[in-house]
Amino acid sequence: MIPRTLFSHEHEQFRESVRKFFEQEAVPFHAQWEKDGYIDRALWNKAGEAGMLCSHIPEEYGGMSADFLYSAVVIEEQARLGLTGVGFSLHSDIAAPYILHYGSEELKQRYLPKMVSGEVVTAIAMTEPGTGSDLQGVKTTALLDGDEYVINGSKTFITNGWQADMVIVVAKTDPKGGSKGISLFLVDADTPGFSKGKRLEKVGMKAQDTSELFFQDVRIPKSNLLGKEGMGFVYLMQELPQERLTVGVGAIASAEAAIKWTLDYTRERKAFGRSVADFQNTRFKLAEMTTEAQIGRVFVDRCLELHLKGKLDVPTAAMLKYWGTDLQCKVIDECVQLHGGYGYMWEYPIARAWADSRVQRIYAGTNEIMKEIISRAL
Repeated sequence: MIPRTLFSHEHEQFRESVRKFFEQEAVPFHAQWEKDGYIDRALWNKAGEAGMLCSHIPEEYGGMSADFLYSAVVIEEQARLGLTGVGFSLHSDIAAPYILHYGSEELKQRYLPKMVSGEVVTAIAMTEPGTGSDLQGVKTTALLDGDEYVINGSKTFITNGWQADMVIVVAKTDPKGGSKGISLFLVDADTPGFSKGKRLEKVGMKAQDTSELFFQDVRIPKSNLLGKEGMGFVYLMQELPQERLTVGVGAIASAEAAIKWTLDYTRERKAFGRSVADFQNTRFKLAEMTTEAQIGRVFVDRCLELHLKGKLDVPTAAMLKYWGTDLQCKVIDECVQLHGGYGYMWEYPIARAWADSRVQRIYAGTNEIMKEIISRAL
């Protein structure tokens, strides 16, 4: 197979520590978390102590000033173990950059150190009940009243929403301004008027707390505005390539894990007097899937390389997100088939991976939206 040359010795040492952390602190408990509908809150603090949260944040705010490959390591090791309930990447790689890049110094000092330590868990509230991929169509408003913004509206499908201590809220400061009327705000969970709805019962990713959020006359100071008023849509577009990169990184790692589980299973499982792996159909399917995963791995590593140089553009990130998640779902579905009836049993990791993977083609922008983005660049 084509060797990976992107990761240094230090990255691989970190990978080993991340793998051990997840194996000890998450794997034994994940099945119970799936029943509970959320992970143990203490895991966030333990992850913070282990340097696994917001590793890219500058040292002056408590981080390690590490490159994005450290985040990629966490995403890959989590995906390989099927730990879809753990919402670290959204917190570290999606929410934190908004504060680092657009927040005032006061906001950075207030939130970033606590995000690094796991003391503050974050979510980002974009999606609304009536507006999925259409961010310009959000109805939540944030209207200025003296020295405060007053937020009204609701959000849904919010990852980490139920456990979040602080939420980045996408709202309209000019309801008639279209994309130029969108702004971003930081809202603490204990702010009067802010409430969390029920944890949503999903087909997969059952251990990941996903909830509705409601804002009724929520008053926040003007200083909680991220960047400039009316620039929210621009900020979202600037940060979405990294979000889509994280999805692609996890997708390929998940596909690779599924192939490994299936290879192990088909070697052990007997049918018609021999192992399932001895049948030509099994061997050919495994050969096909391994080849496609290898292609995906090379593409992911090239995108990571471009991102480290600040050169990963929007269309390329969209390509990785759509193609990588399509491949993930294709591979895992084939792996379920090779498991036979056991592939449909929840106790087998391939069954949970099958249920968990489907949403990858929907969030972070549907794959149909990704194709629209790509086609506009042609």
